[in-house]
Amino acid sequence: MSDPRAPQGDDYSATVLGSHWFSGPPAAPEVTPDRVEGSVLRFGPGVTAAMPAPFPVTVTAPPARPRRGAGLRRYTLAAVVLLAVLAYLGWQRYGPALDVRDVAVTTDPKGPACDAAADVVAVVRTNGRPGTLTYRWLRSDGTRSERLTERVPRGQREARLHLLWTFRGTGTYPAKAELELLSPGQQTAAVEFTYRCSP
Repeated sequence: MSDPRAPQGDDYSATVLGSHWFSGPPAAPEVTPDRVEGSVLRFGPGVTAAMPAPFPVTVTAPPARPRRGAGLRRYTLAAVVLLAVLAYLGWQRYGPALDVRDVAVTTDPKGPACDAAADVVAVVRTNGRPGTLTYRWLRSDGTRSERLTERVPRGQREARLHLLWTFRGTGTYPAKAELELLSPGQQTAAVEFTYRCSP
C-alpha cells in the first residue's frame, strides 16, 4: 500500500526520509544561574555549598574615627590646670616687688635712765613680698650710721629696726632719732625724746 502523500517519481526511495519526518530527541533547555556571587555560581532550585575562593579574602572594618572634640576637651582641662599652677608660681617668684606701705619710729617717751641706752624702734610695714630694706639712722648729735640692710622674708608684712642710743653723764639732753629708708623707695620717720639725769 502506498502512501498517497509520498512523492511520485523515479527518484523516490523508501529508505530515504525527508528531514521533515525526523524530529529526534528534544534538545535540553539551557539552564541559567539564579545569581552570580564573585566566583561562585549557584543553580536553583536548591542551594549548593559554596566553593572556596581562589585566593584568601580578608574583610576588615574601617578604623573607628574618634569623635571630633573629645580629645581636645581632655587636653584643654589639663592645659588650664597647668597654666594656673605656672601663673601662681610665677606670681610667687616674679610678682610685685617688696613695697613699703608705712614707716613709724617710737621709743619710751620718758627717755632713758642715767647712763642707759634708749631703744628706738622703727616699724616698717610692707606688702608681704620678699626683699631687702636698705636704711640708715640719723641722730641729733650729728652721728650717722652706715648703710644697713634688713632681709624681709615672703609673707612677713612688718619689719622692726632697732637703734640703741647710749647716754652718759648728768644733765638734760633733748634728742631726736630719725630713720632714713633708702630702698625700696625713700621715706623718713623720726621720734623725739629727752634724756634727764640729775646729780
